[in-house]
Amino acid sequence: MKMTAVPVLAALLLTLFSSVPSLANDAAMDVESTLTSWMADFNAGKTERICDLFAPDVRADFRGHPTRDHKAVCDLLTQSLTDTSRVYRYALDIKEILVFGDVAVVRLVWTLTIKKKDGGEIKSVEPGMDVFRRQADGSWRIVRYMAYEE
Repeated sequence: MKMTAVPVLAALLLTLFSSVPSLANDAAMDVESTLTSWMADFNAGKTERICDLFAPDVRADFRGHPTRDHKAVCDLLTQSLTDTSRVYRYALDIKEILVFGDVAVVRLVWTLTIKKKDGGEIKSVEPGMDVFRRQADGSWRIVRYMAYEE
């Protein structure tokens, strides 16, 4: 190999490898945007979009409850949002997003506030971990999640 080719090859390799963190950052930003958009839809009571966060093969584990599939997750969320005796609101605190190709792992805390029509209020702090997979259409959806109430 000629000596002039070494700097060119080094520059090419540097360019290729420097794009990897950028792609992971882009994916992490997409996942964060997906979560914050879902929270806004949930808080606005948009039942027609509430299941968009979850992949068809989702498995959801919340301490003390049986594992839920897509239908069970969607039914529970829809039931909550259509309950006229209460108002449900989520707040999101993302602790960390790790991206591994088409998989992202999010360590987070959801805080659910339930306001009853009689003025009472319940607050549930729910640390957990969501595993996202990039779908064929490029969107990120949750395939697994584990959470518990503090």
